[in-house]
Amino acid sequence: MPERIDSYDILIVGAGFSGMYALIKARELGLSALVLEAGSELGGTWFWNRYPGARCDVESVEYCYQFSEELQQDWEWSERFATQPEILRYINHVAERFDLRHNIQFNSRVTAACYVEADNLWELKTEDEKSFRGKFFIAASGPLSVPLKPTFPEQDAFQGEVLHTGTWPQQPVDFSGQRVAVIGTGASAVQCIPLIADQCSEMTVYQRTPSYVVPARNRAMTQEEVGLVKSDYKALRDKAATMQFALGARYDPEPGSFSEADFEQQQLQFEKWWQVGGLHFLYAFADIMLDPTANKAAAEFLRNKVRQIVDDPELAEKLVSHGVLGSRRLCTGSNYYETFNRDNVHLVDINESPILRFTPVGIETSEAELVHDIIVCATGFDAMTGALTSMDIRGRHDLSLRDKWKDGADTYLGMQVAGFPNLFLAASGVGTPAAFSNVLVSIEHQVDWIYGCIAALTTTGKQTIEPDPAAEEWWVEHVQAVADMTLFPVDSSFYNGGNVPGKHRMFLPFAGGFPAYSDKCQQVATEEYTGFLIT
Repeated sequence: MPERIDSYDILIVGAGFSGMYALIKARELGLSALVLEAGSELGGTWFWNRYPGARCDVESVEYCYQFSEELQQDWEWSERFATQPEILRYINHVAERFDLRHNIQFNSRVTAACYVEADNLWELKTEDEKSFRGKFFIAASGPLSVPLKPTFPEQDAFQGEVLHTGTWPQQPVDFSGQRVAVIGTGASAVQCIPLIADQCSEMTVYQRTPSYVVPARNRAMTQEEVGLVKSDYKALRDKAATMQFALGARYDPEPGSFSEADFEQQQLQFEKWWQVGGLHFLYAFADIMLDPTANKAAAEFLRNKVRQIVDDPELAEKLVSHGVLGSRRLCTGSNYYETFNRDNVHLVDINESPILRFTPVGIETSEAELVHDIIVCATGFDAMTGALTSMDIRGRHDLSLRDKWKDGADTYLGMQVAGFPNLFLAASGVGTPAAFSNVLVSIEHQVDWIYGCIAALTTTGKQTIEPDPAAEEWWVEHVQAVADMTLFPVDSSFYNGGNVPGKHRMFLPFAGGFPAYSDKCQQVATEEYTGFLIT
């Protein structure tokens, strides 16, 4: 007899924040749903990224769900910026509160998804050859979930331990007395370097491109400020929804432009936001990402801070970034630059001394062979598209998503792809402001929109929805045009695929801000999903 295939109204891939919320919304509509998760537990990126120092760079009171006022009131965050373990505890609390686990299948990595045209259904297959069918397929696999593994010559020769920050072991790693190499100086490295340096006997950091790093100013949350937030959480959320990055609602960003202030006022503003800490530094002036002069002044302010912190002037100059501030991910850290004042921490600029190969005992550069016991690869992610193209997704006429996106990741509103009916993307980051915003705000907005669309189809008896190719083309061009009005696309980064060898270069996120994006999505829905083909 043929193998039985379980069928559902909705199949969801990924059990992180977006997949869990998609499951909650499915239940609200009375639809059957199953979440397929590659990991052995909940959490998505917060399950895999458990390296020392892993911490959110959006404030805890904002980096959480807002759909339930009771949930907001009941949960207590202990720190301004939550650690990975605390975020994971929150995620499990939500799962228990809403009884989600029995609709989630763990250790189920989806390898293929095919649209069966004759039945208007999606069929998904997992690594263990199990199949599932659903009318709607929601890809909630996240924008930063496929680690970019290094490909250095002879890297298998190294006889020590090689770790990647994006797939960290579930058990703590003991660095005591170890000689540790860290490859990379992006967001993950900025967080883990200070903590590992505290434990190991010697650390060598291999840097290609220095990041701009602002202090997190993390601290314990006081009962007074927690009470103030909870006294009117809705006002905080409403304010955030009107802000460019949908975060920082507890602060009052300056609306003025850089050119309207004199030099002294400019420096005072930069210092104010340096002291506030976190990603809020980009709020110092309204046009930091629009005006090259403002951006250069802000960048020079940050460079001077590095020169003040790092004792060795020559080392300080290697650590400062000369790129456009914000065109690569702005990092938040605690004692990052101060760590390079330690006697046991060394920097190798691989532009001056390239990595030639791994050896049995360490890493050989053009200058020397350095001995290491552990190599930590903080080499980033195949962002936004990687999780989707890692699955063999096929739409109408066996159209492969990999082939369609070979020359650019085309979507309409970042929600759907032409030729792939009833496939929805939940906060992947492609064509949306998720990468530039409090991603939890983007997740809830997009999942709400998706289920509003599904409800509209269900109530009208329609079967499928997908973008009109012309509307998709317009949105891609619009995303590029908006980005070109800013300084975000100037440097090579994961925003434009520049961090992945061979990846097509195009600016992936929507740089126009969360309010403009949400307004456009609302307009499309109000106009009965203009730009979509509904059958």
